[in-house]
Amino acid sequence: MKKKAIVLLSGGMDSLAVMATALKENDEIYALHITYGQNTAHKEKECYFDICKHYKIPDTHQLIIDLNFLRKIGGSSLTDSKIKVADYTGDTTAIPTSYVPFRNTHIIASAVSWAETVGANLIYIGANEEDSPGYPDCRPAYYRAYNELIKQGTKEQNIQIRTPVIADKKTIIIQKCREMNAPLELTWSCYKNEDQPCMTCDSCTLRQKAFETLGLTDPII
Repeated sequence: MKKKAIVLLSGGMDSLAVMATALKENDEIYALHITYGQNTAHKEKECYFDICKHYKIPDTHQLIIDLNFLRKIGGSSLTDSKIKVADYTGDTTAIPTSYVPFRNTHIIASAVSWAETVGANLIYIGANEEDSPGYPDCRPAYYRAYNELIKQGTKEQNIQIRTPVIADKKTIIIQKCREMNAPLELTWSCYKNEDQPCMTCDSCTLRQKAFETLGLTDPII
């Protein structure tokens, strides 16, 4: 029997590493992209299509789901224009303004529904604690709880979430991508802009610090 997996592919560096990992570990990949009215939705979607094309993911195995109600709800600098995208401070204790309330729960629920439909029993997500240490839905305990919810709420009770990079530093994620020849040049991390990285938000800063630590130049710069 073929091993099938859903990969949540945002178009970012972490999700690229997860995609490359899933391709090594499974026979059939379904790439799911979620758009939710985020500031860089157009660019992220572009990266999703580019990565799918790079890995020759068939059109029948691609799906984009619109969760635009998260923008209507607001409460995050990624979805609410009245909330400024904060500059990087290095504070790992506070929940950042970029946290989208309960976002990952909605995203994974969509993936579970698709997994049940196509017969996949694994869902890969690029959740990463270093990227978002203050995010409640990027902690290992959250995914342990969600796996139990999936077990209780699905027909076959055999679907599980995989978080291959949750404990990795950004430097490790970059190294993994390079080892697997994953196309880092096709990714996007900025929370603010769609043309040039702002180089000041949390996501840009963590990415650039990692490339600098490795003595490498980020291919998107």
